Amino acid sequence: MNFKLASALSIAALSGVLAATVPASAVAAEKLTYYCSAQEDWCQLMAKGFEETTGIKVNMTRKSSGETFAQIKAESENPKGDIWWGGTGDPHLQAAEEGLTEAYESGMRGELHDWAISQAESGGNATIGIYSGALGYGYNEEVLKANNLPAPECWKDLTKPEYKGHVQMANPNSSGTAYTTLATIVQLFGEDEGFEFMKALHKNINQYTKSGSAPIKAAARGENTIGIVFMHDAVKQAASGFPIKVVAPCEGTGYEIGGMSIIKGARNAENAQKFYDWALSADVQSRSLEVKAFQVMSNKAAQSSPLAPDLSKLTLIDYDFKKYGSSAERKRLLKKWDDEVSTLPQ
Repeated sequence: MNFKLASALSIAALSGVLAATVPASAVAAEKLTYYCSAQEDWCQLMAKGFEETTGIKVNMTRKSSGETFAQIKAESENPKGDIWWGGTGDPHLQAAEEGLTEAYESGMRGELHDWAISQAESGGNATIGIYSGALGYGYNEEVLKANNLPAPECWKDLTKPEYKGHVQMANPNSSGTAYTTLATIVQLFGEDEGFEFMKALHKNINQYTKSGSAPIKAAARGENTIGIVFMHDAVKQAASGFPIKVVAPCEGTGYEIGGMSIIKGARNAENAQKFYDWALSADVQSRSLEVKAFQVMSNKAAQSSPLAPDLSKLTLIDYDFKKYGSSAERKRLLKKWDDEVSTLPQ
C-alpha cells in the first residue's frame, strides 16, 4: 500500500475513534450568551445557577435596561446575545414591537400571576413578566439630619428649594428605572404639569447616573441624600444595615413589571428557551432572597420576604404599559426630556 494512503487511512480511523469516545461537550461545549439588567449579584446568581443546573456555559453581560436595549438594537443585523433577563418592562415591550425579540410561550405560564401574562400578551408573547416593583425613593436619615432637612413624603417635596443638590436619579435614556419615573410623573400629573415637575426637579439633581439603582447606593454610602429608585432597591440598602428610609410618595406612584425576552436570531435559541423556562420556576425565583432582591416574583409559588413592599397597600396608578412601552411614545418622551429638561441650567 502506498505510504501516504496508509497514513491518511490511519488518521481517518483515529479521528473516528476520537469522535466516538470524546464527549460532545468537549468538542463543542453548550453555551448561552445572557444579557442581564437586574442588580449585579442577582445576575451572577442566575448565571451560576443555570450553569450548575444544566452544564451550559453562560457568558453574562450586565447593563441597565436602556443600555441593553440599545445594544440589542445595534446588534440586530448580527445578534450576539441569546436572552435578556431583568430590567423594566417598557424597553422589553419596545424591543418586541421593533421585532428585536422572538415570541415564545413557555409551559410555565400556568404558574404565573395574571400581570405577568398580561405583559406577555402586550408584547405579542415576545416578552414576559418576571417580577414587579413599585417606584418611590429613599433617603439617608443621617445625612438628612446633618443638613437640617425635613423628611420628604411626596413627589412634589423633592422640588422644594431646600433639597437643591440633594437629589439623585438616573438618566432616562440609559435607565429603565428613570424612564419609568418620567412616564409615571406624566401619567400622575398630566404631561404639561409632569414636565414642569421634571424641570423643577432638575434644579435639585446633583447627578444623573447610568444605572437606576446607583442613586440609592450613593445615599447608603452617605455620598447623596435622596435617591429616586424602585422601592425594593431602597429596601435592600435598609436591610443591609444602612440608614435608609423608604418612601412611597403621597400622590401615588407607578410600578414596573420586569421583563425577560429571547433575542431574535439567537445563536443558541434552544438554550435560551431552557433558561426562560428555568427562570420562571418557583424555586429559581425564590433564590432572589439570597441577594436581597425584594421584588414581587411572577411565579405564584415563589417565596417573598416580609420586607418586600406590599403593592396591595400602595396607591398605584393604572400604569399604561402598552402606551409607554411603545417605541414611538418612548422615543417621544425621551426626546422631549432631552430637549426641555436636561439642557436647563442647574
